Amino acid sequence: MTVPYRPMTARRPDEPHRASTPLELLFDLSFVVAVASAAAMLHHSLTEDHIGHGLLGYLTVFFAIWWAWLNFTWFASSYDTDDVVYRVTTLVQITGVLVLAAGVPRAFEDGNFTVVTAGYVVMRLAMVSQWLRARHGDEDRRVTALRYATGITVVQLGWIARLFLPDGLLLTAFIALAVLEMLVPVWAERAAGTTFHVGHVVERYGLFTLIVLGESILAASNAIRAGLDAGADVPGLVSLAFAGLVIVFALWWLYFDHPAEELLTTLRKSLTWGYGHFLVFASAAAVGAGLEVSVDHDTHVVHLPSLAAAMTTTVPVAVYLLVVWFLQVFPTGRGTAKWAFPAGAALVLAASFGPAPIHVTAVLLAALVAVVVTSERGLRG
Repeated sequence: MTVPYRPMTARRPDEPHRASTPLELLFDLSFVVAVASAAAMLHHSLTEDHIGHGLLGYLTVFFAIWWAWLNFTWFASSYDTDDVVYRVTTLVQITGVLVLAAGVPRAFEDGNFTVVTAGYVVMRLAMVSQWLRARHGDEDRRVTALRYATGITVVQLGWIARLFLPDGLLLTAFIALAVLEMLVPVWAERAAGTTFHVGHVVERYGLFTLIVLGESILAASNAIRAGLDAGADVPGLVSLAFAGLVIVFALWWLYFDHPAEELLTTLRKSLTWGYGHFLVFASAAAVGAGLEVSVDHDTHVVHLPSLAAAMTTTVPVAVYLLVVWFLQVFPTGRGTAKWAFPAGAALVLAASFGPAPIHVTAVLLAALVAVVVTSERGLRG
C-alpha cells in the first residue's frame, strides 16, 4: 500500500534487483506522444523540402523531450520514494510532457514555442520540487540538491524570457540555455555525487531506445499502409517494408549487444554517456521519418531528389552507428567489431548515392551485425 509521505533519502547504488517501476514505465509511455509528434513534423518538413528548417525544429524540440526525460530518470534512480507526493509530482511532469507534445506542430510550422515552453517549464519546476524534497531528506547531499533546484529554476526563467526575444536571437538564446541546462548537473554533482544505480539507469536508457525504435517501426508501417491504400506498387512496398524492418532490427541488435554498466565509473564518463544519448535517441526516431520519406518518394507522393530522399534515412542511421560506437563499443571493444561501426557508417552514407539505398543500407547493417557477432565469438573462443 502506498504511503502518503516518506523522507526522501538516497537509495543505495548497489541495491539488488533494481528494476523500472510501473510509474517510470508510464512516464516513458507519455513521451511516446511527444516523440511521435516531433518525428511526424520532421517527416512533414522533409517532404516539403524544408530540410534545414525541419532539422532545426526537430533538434530543438527533441532536446526538450530528451532533457526532461533524462533528468527524471537519473533523479528517480537516486531518490524514488514511491509515496503519494512523489507519484503526484511525477504525474504533473507527465502532464507537462503532453502539453509539450501538443505544442510541437505550432513550433514547427510557425516557430511559436509558447506551448512547448509551457509544458517544458511545468516538467522542470516539478523537478525543482523533487530536489527540494531531497534537500530536506538527504543530509549528506543538501548542497547538491539545492544547487540542482537553484540552477533549474534560474534556467527556466531564461526559457520564459526567451519567448519575448526577437526572432534573430532565438537560436542563440536556445543554444546558451541548452548549455546552461547541461552544466547544472556538472555543477551540482561536484558538491556530492548522487547515488544513482548504474544498472537501473542503463535499463532505463535501453527502454527509451526501444521507444524511439518502436516509433520508427510505426512510422514506416503507417507510410506503407498509406501507399497500399493509394494503390501503389505492392511488391515494391513490401520489399521496402522488409528493408525498413531489417534496418530497425539491426539498430536494436547493435545497441543492446554492448552493455554499458561497466562504463559508468566516473562522473565524467557517466555524463558523456548520458548526454551522448541525445544523438542516439534523436537519430533513431529520425530513421522512422526517413523511411516514411522513402515510401513517399517511391510512391511519387513527393518529388524530392533521389539523393535527398535517401539521405533522410542514411544520415540518421550513420549518426546512430557512430554515436553508439563512440559511447558503448570503442571504450571496451576489441578486434574487428571496434572498427566495424565507423566503417559501416561510411558505407551507409555511400549507399545514398547508389540505386536502392534503403535496401543496400539494410544489407550493410545485417552484415555489420554478422561481423560483430563473429568477432565476439572469435574473441570468446
